[in-house]
Amino acid sequence: MFIQTETTPNPASLKFLPGRAVSPSVRDYLDARGAVESPLAQSLFAISGVERVFLGADFVTVSKAAEADWPHLKPAILGAIMDHFVSGRPVFRDADIDAPAADDETVYEGDAAGIVLQIKELIETRIRPAVAQDGGDITFHSWVQDTGVVKLHLRGSCAGCPSSAFTLKQGIETMLKHYVPEVMRVEPVI
Repeated sequence: MFIQTETTPNPASLKFLPGRAVSPSVRDYLDARGAVESPLAQSLFAISGVERVFLGADFVTVSKAAEADWPHLKPAILGAIMDHFVSGRPVFRDADIDAPAADDETVYEGDAAGIVLQIKELIETRIRPAVAQDGGDITFHSWVQDTGVVKLHLRGSCAGCPSSAFTLKQGIETMLKHYVPEVMRVEPVI
């Protein structure tokens, strides 16, 4: 098995591509306790210095602690991913894991519903595919119609990335403002 490794804009994160499907829906784990549903994520958290694990459709993004260094972590991470997939174990313990939790439970009505639909469509078709190439994910959180603020979740390599503020303002905010004039600002949800 050959696992490709790619750098991301976030120096604390690396993207690992095992050459096979990883997760039917994105999953972002902040610690081993939150990763009980995924034996793969738990194996990665067992490595000292691993701080965050993000599972994408065909990749795994691992974020390291500030004091850890990639030359020591990378071989252990590659070994854990390879061992997991070679063993044939499932990525998730529960077979019904492919239903992601809803990011936004708010029901929008009238004009707001149309605006939110446009925003979500742009995020799904233009933004998420681009950030997935960098080992991350951005999802819709909410729309505040009175102020024109779109709030977004940043996950994977996007979370904690030094360039995420620039990406939000110069990339995502500019695009959303262009296509949806009601958007005035984009903010991350922490």
